[in-house]
Amino acid sequence: MTLAAEQLSVALRGREVVRGVSFTLDAGQFVGVLGPNGAGKSTLIRALLGLLPASGRALLNGQPVAALPRAATARQIAYLPQGQALHWPLSVERLVALGRLPHLAPFSRLSAADEAAVARAMRLAEVEHLAHRTATELSGGERARVLLARALAVEAPALIADEPLASLDPEHQLHGMELLRAQAHGGGLVVAVLHDLALAARFCDRVLVLVDGRLVADGAPPTVLTPALLEQVYRVHARLIGDPPVPVITKRIIADR
Repeated sequence: MTLAAEQLSVALRGREVVRGVSFTLDAGQFVGVLGPNGAGKSTLIRALLGLLPASGRALLNGQPVAALPRAATARQIAYLPQGQALHWPLSVERLVALGRLPHLAPFSRLSAADEAAVARAMRLAEVEHLAHRTATELSGGERARVLLARALAVEAPALIADEPLASLDPEHQLHGMELLRAQAHGGGLVVAVLHDLALAARFCDRVLVLVDGRLVADGAPPTVLTPALLEQVYRVHARLIGDPPVPVITKRIIADR
């Protein structure tokens, strides 16, 4: 599994949001996509999935994503968008089972293998106890974990998650990062948009840093997440602690007026 961007650019409403981004991501990596608000992170991953018109190329195993059938892409890359709303009062178990749709023929029913994949995903995401709850009645954190389970149920070679830690308490943030890292180190490719720099430094194998739609840094967290870069990108002072080094934000930089 490889996922690549070649001079990928996206313009929305006449404004260039992603600007000539290039990289290649390989199986076995847990990759964090970082950057300040409005940097183009979500737009970039949607362009990688072929969900937005773009110039340049997004490539899945060397093939242009735009030329692949949507169902084929969905079987290869599971996608967890941010802030997804739930409108139908499905049970949690049925909601997670929707992750198997890319593998099903129209009007077909879940096979024993599909049901086993759903059970595995719910166990991994630790939402088995919610199986018979109505999904629209869950808390924000419970909903986030259930939607992650739905993405895991695809059992695709790659998983792209946009802010998967939103609404999660510290315990479940740690569990989520442990789970995503395990998926990658088990042979998959995991790409996650993240805002918590300390968690990215602890768990990611590689980070991509975007600013104003441009890729300004790409590499292992210890070499990328330096105080100098964090000052440049986020306008904060930070210090590094621990081994591996984890950035701790000490204060923001207030521009002279």
